[in-house]
Amino acid sequence: MEPVVEHRLGTSPQARRFARFMRWFIRPIFFYSPLVKPMLRLAVVLDWGAPLLMRPAPGTQIERVAFDGFHGEWIRPAGASSDRVILYLHGGGFFCCGLRTHRGLVARIAAASDAVAFSVGYRQLPSAPLSTSMADALAAYRWLLDQGHKPQDIVIAGDSAGGFLAFDSVLAAMRNGLPAPAAIGALSPLVDLDHEARASYEHTRRDAYVPVHRLKSLKRLLLAGMDIDPLPSPCDQDLRGLPPVLIIAGSQEALRWDAELMTRRLAEADVPHRLVIWEGQIHVFPAFAGVVPEGREAVNELAAFIREATPKPAETAA
Repeated sequence: MEPVVEHRLGTSPQARRFARFMRWFIRPIFFYSPLVKPMLRLAVVLDWGAPLLMRPAPGTQIERVAFDGFHGEWIRPAGASSDRVILYLHGGGFFCCGLRTHRGLVARIAAASDAVAFSVGYRQLPSAPLSTSMADALAAYRWLLDQGHKPQDIVIAGDSAGGFLAFDSVLAAMRNGLPAPAAIGALSPLVDLDHEARASYEHTRRDAYVPVHRLKSLKRLLLAGMDIDPLPSPCDQDLRGLPPVLIIAGSQEALRWDAELMTRRLAEADVPHRLVIWEGQIHVFPAFAGVVPEGREAVNELAAFIREATPKPAETAA
């Protein structure tokens, strides 16, 4: 199978202005902040303040669910079908962001998909290593199955670090004898923990706000105390048998490297897939759909993929 890559051309003035804002005001914060435990603990402030800016649409119902050591929440847009479920895993480099920062994005995706979503607040740095984040993501999927949701009605999605967990949770489920979900949706996913090749990638230096030079330190923190060889990078796993995959990425972001790499590996494994690269867009630009029109279009594209992967009788008849 050949890699399937599509390009969405054209960049709106809003997207260009927002990219400049991220490069001038947000990138310096990420670029110079050291990845040490005291600084990582301060990252929780981002999640606390998110409800001021990242609110879901009126009428959206939020229901918190407690697990052993972490939490999740149901996000139910008004009028959405409860027969289609999106298991969402937020990004944030495994150390920041959470349920609050991503509530607006997840609600937008769910509403456009005519679905309910279950967003996972998995444990992360500095209190938990990568292995715990991975275990929490798998536990959430297992819980959905135990609740009676059929795998063919579930799509697992995530952005950035959450994209890593989306792929990993499906691979882990299959290794543990669990059925695979209907599909995987990944927004600018991180899939390779070996950061050497990405460091020289042409778009790495152009990234609007992701400090790739910090990834080596991040990997050391993520794998501290773990005896892992080889690295648990999803791109290096046996991908055969994965359900259909949609990857969305910006053209000028460092993790375009990961998106293109994963697309090649999916093609080699004969996994149905599609990579859509949006011209001039930044890392996880759908999260900024409130200000970037291409973000709204990308959310709708992901939603169309989710609906296609989980067809309902009424939709099939139509």
